[in-house]
Amino acid sequence: MLSRRHLLALGAASSLISRRAATAAEPLKILFVDTGNTGRSLMAETLARDLATRRGAPVAVISRGLDVDPFDEAPEANARVLMADRGFDVSARRARPVAAADVSHADLILTMTRAHADKLIASFPQAKAQTFTLAFYAKGSEEPIPDAWGKSMLAYRDVVAQLDRLLPLALAKAVEARRSDTAPMARSSTAPGRPSGRSVE
Repeated sequence: MLSRRHLLALGAASSLISRRAATAAEPLKILFVDTGNTGRSLMAETLARDLATRRGAPVAVISRGLDVDPFDEAPEANARVLMADRGFDVSARRARPVAAADVSHADLILTMTRAHADKLIASFPQAKAQTFTLAFYAKGSEEPIPDAWGKSMLAYRDVVAQLDRLLPLALAKAVEARRSDTAPMARSSTAPGRPSGRSVE
């Protein structure tokens, strides 16, 4: 069972999404965040965009990294292969660092791990109310999506399996929050993901 704090946090996020994406002409804007923007967040963006298109959901998605390596901006090879297997060519995509404009325009920010959420909130405190890990937002409990960089194809397949399971839940919840007219339930200070001083994973 979710704690009262977690329920309030999800309620606050739903309220924020509903208020910020109030009109049908304005798509719901979701920002996916990880470390380097060459694997997890890139695949989350790609799969979420396809899912939204197939569902006819008014959703716009982007992805960014918290520690982008300017010397290594190309998609990870295994991620590129797995996305190609789904019919998506991400070979020309280049990693981009998260910027203030990305955060200010996002209705919902979904990170791959709690450490990512902590670091993003430390850099952009104003984003606390709309920042969650993907797993927590999707199902109300934490489930880190591990970094597969440098690992076998099996590790990348495991990441994609997590994304396939969590993204439909998160997208459905976000779209429903957009449709609803939920009244504010909590201040943003109740949202999870307070800076803990941990390094990004």
